[in-house]
Amino acid sequence: MGDEGLTARLVERLAERLAETPSQTAGPFVHIGTAPQAIGRNAAINMPGAEIDSDTGPAIEIEGTVFDGAGAPVRDCMLEIWQADGRGRVGEHGLFARATADLSTGLFRFRTVKPGVHAEGHAPHIALLIFARGINIHLHTRIYFEEDRTAIAADGDFGRMDPATRETLIARAVEGTADRYRFDIRLQGTGETAFFDI
Repeated sequence: MGDEGLTARLVERLAERLAETPSQTAGPFVHIGTAPQAIGRNAAINMPGAEIDSDTGPAIEIEGTVFDGAGAPVRDCMLEIWQADGRGRVGEHGLFARATADLSTGLFRFRTVKPGVHAEGHAPHIALLIFARGINIHLHTRIYFEEDRTAIAADGDFGRMDPATRETLIARAVEGTADRYRFDIRLQGTGETAFFDI
């Protein structure tokens, strides 16, 4: 067997031994490493919080609750948002924040800016990731805004969603406010939120 054959056989044997390990849920201790401030510990330097400070657009607040299949709040979940800034810029200008649900009520809250349009054919939206016990791989969804219905109707990604679940992606203004939105998430069952297979 030549050098090439020997190398190929060694690579093959390594591949057999280095198989991917199974996914695991976030577990009850996700806060310790990713959001220690949620359990009364000091956050590491440059660790993201639930507030984005940007002067690129109108300041908004998004609040909601993640519910499990039985309708109970998932009080120990963690959420992350990724979005364009208020001018629609991503890349080095893209915005990121991380929040945890309140351990007693399950309510989460982000303070950010209303995102601008970052690409033609896409309505302003915020990408949202959910990490929680019982979820092997974090869930991806989006937050669109009810006042952007015209742009949403032309959004190709939104249009590909099951019509029965599209409305679960719409954040609604809290009555009497122009800068506060409610966005609840249902992990399964009646009214299950639409999730993206990413």
